[in-house]
Amino acid sequence: MHKENQFNRKVDLNAQLRKLKEEMMKYEMEEGIRQDLRERTKIFALRIIKMYSALPKTVIAQVLGKQVLRSGTSVGANYREAYRSRSKAEFIAKMGDCLKELDETSYWLELLVDSSIITSAKLDSLRDENNQLLAIFTTISKKTKGIGQ
Repeated sequence: MHKENQFNRKVDLNAQLRKLKEEMMKYEMEEGIRQDLRERTKIFALRIIKMYSALPKTVIAQVLGKQVLRSGTSVGANYREAYRSRSKAEFIAKMGDCLKELDETSYWLELLVDSSIITSAKLDSLRDENNQLLAIFTTISKKTKGIGQ
């Protein structure tokens, strides 16, 4: 009887996870976010790599650049892990990791501008995409947790 309960619980968790992923896709369609977030976060990472490659070769620029390179490219990797999560808790945790990395990326981009290593105009588009991704992931995270509904 114990094995049967475990099986039923596992089936129930899988059903919940499928429902969660369906809700996420529904949200993406409702909000007009038709572009797959896996692709969008990959493009974001490629833009971060391109920006890093164009930085001056000074020590400060390279130190800040490596930080933004690490955090900006990890968003997509964490999202892919969230997308393939095995439970709602795992999904929520990975979405939290995405949010942390996006917030950190925002910080490093601010430092690059505030230290006059890169002009604000050159980073405006990248910073805007970072902010949009932050908003998207925040909304998905809140909806998943049932906050603000």
